[in-house]
Order: sequence, then C-alpha cells, then structure tokens
Amino acid sequence: MDSKGEIGWYVAKTYRQERKIGDMLTCMGIEHFVPFHQIVKEVGGKKRKTEVPFVSGLIFVRGDVKGCISLVNDYGYPMRYLRTYSTRSLLRVPDKQMEDFIYLVNNHENEIELQPYELKRGDRVRVIAGSFAGIEGELVRIAGHRRVVVRLENLFSISTVYIPSRYLEKI
Repeated sequence: MDSKGEIGWYVAKTYRQERKIGDMLTCMGIEHFVPFHQIVKEVGGKKRKTEVPFVSGLIFVRGDVKGCISLVNDYGYPMRYLRTYSTRSLLRVPDKQMEDFIYLVNNHENEIELQPYELKRGDRVRVIAGSFAGIEGELVRIAGHRRVVVRLENLFSISTVYIPSRYLEKI
C-alpha cells in the first residue's frame, strides 16, 4: 500500500453504478472522472441519443490511498479498487497519462477508439501538431494506419485516428 499519502488517480470498479458514484463524489467535493459519451439507440422504432460510460464499470478517483479506501470502508461506496499484479497496491494512473486520457475523451470522443491492453509496444512519441498536439503515447499501426496510443497501465488503451508522421517526434 502507498504509505506516503501522495495524491494520485486510483481506479475503481463500480458494478455499473458510475453515474451514481460520480454524483456522490461530487457532493463530497472529491475530484473524479467518469468518461461518458453519446450514442444513438433505437427504442421502439425511434432513435434517441443517450449517454453511456466510455469505459463501462470504471471510475477514476483522485486522492490519497487512505481517503480512497475510506470511501468504501467508512462511507459504503459500492466499488472496489483495482490493484497492481506485482505489488497488490492500489492501481495508480500517472498524472500525465490521466491528463491525456481526460483530454482525449472530453475533446475528441469521435476520433478515438478503445483498444485492448495487449497492443504491442512501439516507440514513445509526442504529437507536435494538429488537434492532438501535446499528447504523448506509443506509436502503433492499427488497420495499416499510424496512430498514437495512450495507455492506462493494466487497464486499456485508447488510440487516435491516423496521424501523419510529420506531426510526431520521438521522445
């Protein structure tokens, strides 16, 4: 367990109660991120827009380990924190990865795709031009196109749409 009390982003499984838990965290003034996106569903022959989680069953909570665990133990939040395989400590997402993830989901939801974690690792790159400028990730080829992947370790990855090589620099 992280005994330093450092503030970080921790990942919790919510049993499909992302919105409810997000509302509870908002009421408590606790920083969190629940990525939602709009989809079109057909219900009774009519098309309706609805908001669904981008990553079903997960919520990202910013705080220290003690405070995060307190949400479950003291307040009874219906969630369970994910742990790293090697140390069994709470899974913590580095700030830069989380910032890039939040930016992509909030600003480019139609230009990114969720990718399984098992992608092969490529070169570390930074996008230096275009709408993704500043994003850091790994260069991969998906369906024959060059894309940048932002990986949340042990969880999943999201990939951008095609990015020309002139917009990239190796880190």
